[in-house]
Order: sequence, then C-alpha cells, then structure tokens
Amino acid sequence: MATPHHSPTDIWLPLPVAVWRDTYETLHLWTQIVGKIRLALAPKINHWWHSTLYVTPRGLTTSTIPYGTRNFQITFNFLLHQLLIETSDGTVRIIELTQRSVSNFYQTVINTLKEIGIEVRIWTMPQEVVDPIPFEQDEKHSTYNREYAQRFWQILVQAERILTRFRSSYVGKCSPVHFFWGSFDLAVTRFSGQPAPKHPGGVPNMADWVTREAYSHEVSSCGFWFGGGSVEALFYAYAYPEPEGFKDYSIQPHSAFYSLDMKEFILPYEAVRQANDPDAMALVFLQSAYEAVANLAQWDRTALEYNPVVS
Repeated sequence: MATPHHSPTDIWLPLPVAVWRDTYETLHLWTQIVGKIRLALAPKINHWWHSTLYVTPRGLTTSTIPYGTRNFQITFNFLLHQLLIETSDGTVRIIELTQRSVSNFYQTVINTLKEIGIEVRIWTMPQEVVDPIPFEQDEKHSTYNREYAQRFWQILVQAERILTRFRSSYVGKCSPVHFFWGSFDLAVTRFSGQPAPKHPGGVPNMADWVTREAYSHEVSSCGFWFGGGSVEALFYAYAYPEPEGFKDYSIQPHSAFYSLDMKEFILPYEAVRQANDPDAMALVFLQSAYEAVANLAQWDRTALEYNPVVS
C-alpha cells in the first residue's frame, strides 16, 4: 500500500500560544496529576525517568506502573477524548476528557483508582507553574478544546518521531524520548559518561535537589516545548555544564539562535513548520547543537556515536 502524501503544513500544524492558552494550562495540570501518580508508585530511576509520560499513536501514556502484584497504566486518548485506566487483571475505566475543572479531574481520577483497588497519595501542588493552586482547590482551570488538544498531540507525534530518529545515532547512555509534565515538553538527553559539577539550582518553581538529581552527569539535552507567556513553540538544545564558547558556536539552520534568557539554542517551531523539509531542518538543528557540546567539551565521539547498519 502506498504511503499517503502529506504536505508539511498538513502535519506540522499551527498552534500559537495565545489561541489555546486556556486549554494548554488545563492540560498542563491534568498531565501533572497523572504524572505524579506514576512518580508516586513507580520504582525510582535515575534523573526522574520514572516520572515521565510517553507519546502514543493516540495520545500520552504513563506506560506500565507496578502496584503490588498487579500493574496498570493511565493513557490520554486525544482522538476519542478519554482518559483510559487499564489494569493487568482486565479492569478498564474510562473518564471523559471534556470541560471540567482541575479539582474535578483530580478527584475523579483518584476516586476511580480507589474504586478498582489502587490507593495513591500525591503532592497536590503543581510544579513549574506560576502562582500554583493545589489540584483539589483549582476551579480556575477547566477549559478543554478538542481541536487544540488534538493539535497538541499531533505536534507531539511529529516531534517524537524526529527526536527518536536523532536518538538512534547514539550508543552512549541516553534517555528515552519522554514527556516531562512539569515543564510540559518532550525531551531526549545524551550523556558523556562523566559526572557533572554540582548544579547551582535556582531553576524557577523547582526544588534545587530535584535539579541536582536531573543534572548529576554531563549532558547534551534537546527537545520540543510548546512555549509559554510571550514565547511561541520551539525546538531547543542545551548543555550542562555549558562548555566555554557554547553560546557563540555556529549552528544550523540560519533561523536557529542562542537565547541569553533561556540559556539554550532554540529553533522556532514556526520556522520548521514553514520549511520545505521540516524533518531535515529539525535534524540539522539537533545534530549541530549536539556537536557544539561534544566538540567544545571534548566528548569521546568515536566511542559514543553510532551509525546503524542499513541492509
């Protein structure tokens, strides 16, 4: 069967922050509730990898979470607009994704889990947001626009596809391509294999001990963020520790630049969306930003990089 042809603008959809801000803020908090459930119950894995969500062909999932001798997973389905809870003993529960407050969503999810024998307590204060409201008290955020929720997921599908392709050329320690619900971004992180100096902390709305666990070793990290405030969606790339000369390193494409405010290279999503070959533009950006880190910090690229054999 022939692969359907799509133009770049068919699959790289527009989603300006101002247009979907209310849905964005609500979804951000809903994903935090689900992510914190995984964080509370899953075995701890380095760099908080046990807390993240993953892109699926229909939305976002926790993947499998152990609970006693059972396991379960929670999945956002942005095609059917449902939150699906499935357990290893065949139990299935569905919660509709619709106009509902964060408080209502939180209570509904926690009560549904309790009904099927899964007891969980989470810290109900949101992370990495300005003026946080405890989940059980938040009646402010309640917007769910189906079209914008689907666009959010469809953009994630494209970004995840690109980041996974980029990840494939590295044989050193590397994170999965995963969705961090705190910062509401998709990320993949490469490691040099060397320990990093103690992180100074000071990341807004994040505890220093959380940051220090995340950056215990040298990294080159990149991903896709949906933006916020006056900042539109973008691909990003940064290093910790940032090697000398990093911000002045010449990277591609020409529309990419180093943000002194964000302390990372960024490539505006709109530039990718409007490109004749969005995949190529994004991959060139990711590779050149990685090379900036690896070359300046003298990573052992021969040992760490990998070219898959294609038969």
